[in-house]
This record gives sequence, C-alpha cells and structure tokens, in this order.
Amino acid sequence: MGRTAPALLVATLLALPLAGPALAVEVGQPAPDFTLAAPGGKQVTLTDLTGKGPVVIYTFIQAFTAT
Repeated sequence: MGRTAPALLVATLLALPLAGPALAVEVGQPAPDFTLAAPGGKQVTLTDLTGKGPVVIYTFIQAFTAT
C-alpha cells in the first residue's frame, strides 16, 4: 500500500477539474432528477418517487465515517 495512496491522491486531484460544477438547490426549489441504485439491483429515479407523493431527501454526511 506504500505507493497506492499517493497514486490515488494524484489521480483524484487530476480528475477534479473534469467534474462539473455542483448545482445548489435553494429551499423551495424542485431538485433535479437523479437515479440511484435500489435494493434488488433495481434503479429508482426522483421522478418515480415524486409521482407517488412528497419526497424528503436527507443525508447523513458522517454516518459511515470514523469521525
């Protein structure tokens, strides 16, 4: 693992300019449509869920980290 971590860091830093800008969503604005993996290998889109009623999106930024 001696060379793996620095190589991964360099690759990540080189790839950052290729990532598009993050879009901020203001309170009250509709979120852009997105697709996520669902249980059973299925895909679910935000449009699929909003068609069934209101959707609340909540993230746990540090839920699965060591901090």
